[in-house]
Amino acid sequence: MDMSEEARIAKFESILQVNVPKGRDGKHRQIVQQLIEGIGQLKDGSALKISLADLPDSKENIRSALSRATRQKNIDIATSSDEDHLYVWKTSR
Repeated sequence: MDMSEEARIAKFESILQVNVPKGRDGKHRQIVQQLIEGIGQLKDGSALKISLADLPDSKENIRSALSRATRQKNIDIATSSDEDHLYVWKTSR
């Protein structure tokens, strides 16, 4: 190892691997978990009706986060919205 390589490595801090964060705890985690729980309790033919005013971020960002999370859990959903609400329901494969 030459001196310049040693100097480049010294610019970074090291930590134990057990202290490295595992996975992503996004800022939408709480609302997405609540929505997934609600989706799991829906009866066939029903949809969640979520007030846009109650969402912690834009409808588009929440919809994207929910889509990623449900895809990971193999839950098929559909969404729709109007001026005041986001609607989410389960679909069949």
